[in-house]
Formats: sequence, C-alpha cells, structure tokens
Amino acid sequence: MTIALVSLPAAPGMPNEDFAAASSGAAVLLDGAGVAGGETGCEHGVAWFSSTLGGVLLGTLVGQPGLPLAECLSHAIRTVRSLHEGDCDLHHPASPTSTVVAARALAGTLEYAVLGDSALLLAGRDGTVDVVADRRLDAVGKQLRGPVDALPTGSPEHAAALAEYRSALTRLRNRPEGFWIAGPDPEAAQHALTGSVPLESLASVALMSDGATRLVDRFELATWDELFALVAASGPAEVIRRVRDAEADDPVGRRWPRGKVRDDATVLHWMLP
Repeated sequence: MTIALVSLPAAPGMPNEDFAAASSGAAVLLDGAGVAGGETGCEHGVAWFSSTLGGVLLGTLVGQPGLPLAECLSHAIRTVRSLHEGDCDLHHPASPTSTVVAARALAGTLEYAVLGDSALLLAGRDGTVDVVADRRLDAVGKQLRGPVDALPTGSPEHAAALAEYRSALTRLRNRPEGFWIAGPDPEAAQHALTGSVPLESLASVALMSDGATRLVDRFELATWDELFALVAASGPAEVIRRVRDAEADDPVGRRWPRGKVRDDATVLHWMLP
C-alpha cells in the first residue's frame, strides 16, 4: 500500500478527535463527535472513542475478510461498547459518536462503507471522481441551524444557539427521521452507505473528514474534482493548509457561517497499484 496521511487538530495543543489508519489492503477514517467542553457520560472522551473504534474496525476489516463491511462496523461498535459500558453512561444523550469511512481491497474489488458526514472520493483511471458522502446529517442540519448561522462564530450568543442546535441534533441521532452515526448502538452500522467498485477501474481513493471537505461543501472554494486533483498533485497537507487559510480569513463566520471557526481536519490518500 502507498498511503499519504495528514491529520491535524483544530488548533495546536487541542485533542484531535479525528482518527485515520491503514493496513494491508484496508483504510479507515473516523471523525469523533461530542459536546465540546460538556458532559458526555463517558470518562474516556471523544478522541478515545474514535481512535478505539477505528483501531478495532481496521483490525476487523483485515482479520475477517469474509465479513461484509457493515458487519465489521457492527462488530467493532459492540467491541468498543464492551470496553466501557461498565464505567460509562452509554445512555447519556451526548455519549461520544463518530462518523466512519472504511475501504477494503479484496479479490479485485474495493468495498466501502460511509456513515456520517465524512467522505470517500474515488478517482477513476478515466479521470472521473465519484464522491460517496452521507448527506442525511446535512439535510437535518440545514433545517435546524438557521439561528446558529445568523450569529458571529465564537460569540456568547452563537455558543448558546450552537448548544441548542446540538441538543436538537442529538434528539434525531440514529433515528429514521434523522441521521445515523456510530455510537453505542451496533444497529447504526446497518444504515451505512455501502458499495463496491472494481479495483482495475480506480487510480486512487481519498478518505476525508468534514474539516477537510469544508473547502468544497462549506467554503465552495473548490469542486470535488479540484479537491481530488489537489490531493493527488500536492498531498493532504496542502489541502489542510488551504482550509486553514480560508478559516483564518473568516474568523467570525460571516462569509461562511459554521459551528466551529476551525475543525480537526484529516485526509488519507490511498494510491492503488
């Protein structure tokens, strides 16, 4: 495998709640979610949850090649649940959760699963770029975030509106009328977007957290094709540098309303032979 990977926290010294790793024909990326600075019911924290779930998932993808990806994720969620259900309140409404992107090369096919608002980009040998992205959270968020976007990011009023927005999202988490994300319930894995692509049709793939894809889907400074071309030509670090430049140019979210001025950002580029 040939992998280029960069993952940076929102700011130096802050915990990075993203996790990405690759091993022997498989790659995973997770973006942990919780309530910043708030009670989650988990003594371990969001970064622990995303990294532990990601490590278990990657091991399952490699160690059980005959198991479908959704089942691999379900198994990983159950395993992580067993590691902390005796010490943590997994029924807490803000219990840590995580997006998931998983890809596995097996028997001439690239299998994938996507859950939550991280993205998988598939670059074909014919020059096309296909994007696999779970839009259910975006759809729900657009209905709820009006008061958040109307206020300067980082202001006390914005923080209060953001807390209400997150509470509303929590009530719709892992529900048919809402969105699905990896958390304490293995059932969420069955709602991942899954599929497969012939390996011979692909040149490379990229797994990205929403802190990196905001260059396209929040800031609209690039198209998906342009974003992938940037990854392929200049590497993941250049993508994140451009995201940071855009964030710095709009520190209070007037041009690009958003919940966080800066976000953890991760790009994993897997170049296929």
